[in-house]
Amino acid sequence: MLALPAAETGFLSMLGIPFLVFIARILDVSIGTLRITFISRGLKYLAAPLGFIESLIWVLAISQVMQHLNHWGTYVAYALGFGVGNYVGLLLEERLAVGNLIIRTITSGDAADLTGALWNAGFGVTRVDARGETGPVKVIFTIVKRRNLQQVIGIIKQFSPNAVYTIEDVRFFKGTLRQLNQKRK
Repeated sequence: MLALPAAETGFLSMLGIPFLVFIARILDVSIGTLRITFISRGLKYLAAPLGFIESLIWVLAISQVMQHLNHWGTYVAYALGFGVGNYVGLLLEERLAVGNLIIRTITSGDAADLTGALWNAGFGVTRVDARGETGPVKVIFTIVKRRNLQQVIGIIKQFSPNAVYTIEDVRFFKGTLRQLNQKRK
């Protein structure tokens, strides 16, 4: 960031500094969102460098706000950057789709077609006989990478449109029966 005396006026002081503060806040808040996501997924080696970058950008942004206390535009830019940064950070997190999910599907009747389709698509499947309030059901557990969520939901809807399913984040799992999302050879 540029270090200008607080009393300086002109284009840079009136529009340039608030714009730079706005961009800096988008960057640091977006990075912070990703950092928190990585921490919650146990990816400390990615979270630590992001924390350094996030705090460095924040210090640069807040220093410009403090040097331009007499200019309300820097306050607005700081707050707008925070809001937009949250949105951008969530978009980035969705696009990266880091981590794994467990999908629990409950379906009545025979679930052989559904489990077969999931298996053939490369997903590990565990099917359990259970009893629901309306009678016998099948509970199907599938652990998938987050980026494959829509594919699995599509298979569930195609083979069991009335199924009930829940989705939860998985922080850690250890599996040896089948590699995640790998087609059988």
